[in-house]
Amino acid sequence: MTVYSFLKQIALKFIKVPPEPTDPLGGEGTLLVFRASPNYFKYKFYLWVIGSAIIGITLFGVATALLVGGGVAMSEGNGVLAFLLWVLALLLLVLIIVNLLVTYTTMRMDYELRWYKVTDRSLRIREGIWHVREMTMTFDNIQNISVTQGPLQRMLKIADVKVQTAGGGGVVVDHQGQQMEVFNMHLGYFRGVDNAEEIVRIMNERLRKVRGSGLGDHDDEADQPEAPMTAAASSAELVAAARALLDEARAFRSAAEALR
Repeated sequence: MTVYSFLKQIALKFIKVPPEPTDPLGGEGTLLVFRASPNYFKYKFYLWVIGSAIIGITLFGVATALLVGGGVAMSEGNGVLAFLLWVLALLLLVLIIVNLLVTYTTMRMDYELRWYKVTDRSLRIREGIWHVREMTMTFDNIQNISVTQGPLQRMLKIADVKVQTAGGGGVVVDHQGQQMEVFNMHLGYFRGVDNAEEIVRIMNERLRKVRGSGLGDHDDEADQPEAPMTAAASSAELVAAARALLDEARAFRSAAEALR
């Protein structure tokens, strides 16, 4: 068993995340499962290396300074100070190792436990480790499907599929006027896939089928001119409305008498 496998087992017991999310609702035989590309792991790994190198070099520099300071203190006969400085240096070196193990395990688990499931009616996205985010979107609520790709992603031949449904934004403003990003249940990403165009094509086809079945195709109805209301229809509606108000008044009166 590798160190990563051991740490992964401990993490799964602690965070209690199932290895795979349940399937979204849909017709039998329509489930498609997409996963992040191996190149997405490389993308995250490169970012991890850069971040870890910055933190590691900084902490190692401080630890080295403490070791040197401890040597100077020992040469001056201050053994207590030298001991404290060496202990702090040792703790920093241990912190570097622990940081590498924890952040690498988290990064790799985030890749392995990332799921994108699509049926003919809905889709489900699961991502995150310490803060697990799982969302389900139905095709009759999807408004837009697009592809985003940064320079490094383009080099690795991966992209993100962005899926947006009807709803508000995902940005709030704190008391200092600064914008803070929050989790938006109306916005989902298939991150790091190497078949983004295929995913978009499949979902657009299923989206057209859903709208063609009458679940979301309201634009044609909105374009139709409203039929003019005749005088007879207007009078009939007024009479019906008056009767409804009278019935409500009688019901209210009966309820008031019952409370006496």
